[in-house]
Amino acid sequence: MTSPEERLAPVTYLFGERPEQGAQDVPEPAPSVDDLGFTDLNNAAMRALGRRGMSTDELRRLLRDKGYETDDVEAELERLERVGLLDDAAYAESLAERLRDRKGLGRSALSAELRRRGLDSAAIEAATETSREDELERAKELARSRAGRMGSLDRETAERRLSAFLMRKGYGGSVVSAAVSEALRPPSSGPVFR
Repeated sequence: MTSPEERLAPVTYLFGERPEQGAQDVPEPAPSVDDLGFTDLNNAAMRALGRRGMSTDELRRLLRDKGYETDDVEAELERLERVGLLDDAAYAESLAERLRDRKGLGRSALSAELRRRGLDSAAIEAATETSREDELERAKELARSRAGRMGSLDRETAERRLSAFLMRKGYGGSVVSAAVSEALRPPSSGPVFR
């Protein structure tokens, strides 16, 4: 059986770097986050972005509210944009798509929500740009699903409630009119409005 010393591979030292006899080899500690150049500001920004997507303006406000200096915050935001972790145009696209799919929001409601998130007008315009036909189809789909629950109402009340529902979702007047007309058209099967 071999002793532990015999199983170790020989160590080659650089010239002049050989430890003195009797000195113990103590491994260097792993570098800490601070040694790698990260700061508390970097960590706060990364934690915030890790929880959910944020616009540059939202992250700026959050970091300032935590008490970080304005110049330091701006430098960190620039760094995050440079490495691709902060991209307002991509965030606006992603958020608009999610709100369209999950909440059925129309163009004006999407624009309002994106403005509330601090996105600039160019990013909002690009993210909310859809054809009138696409928006009309989404409005018709919402109107049809909602009209199914209004079978006991007279036509005028159903029309008024359905129009208000679609307008709250952010659809424009002409889209609402077309969607409500189609949804309340007497179908071969479905709710009948008096």
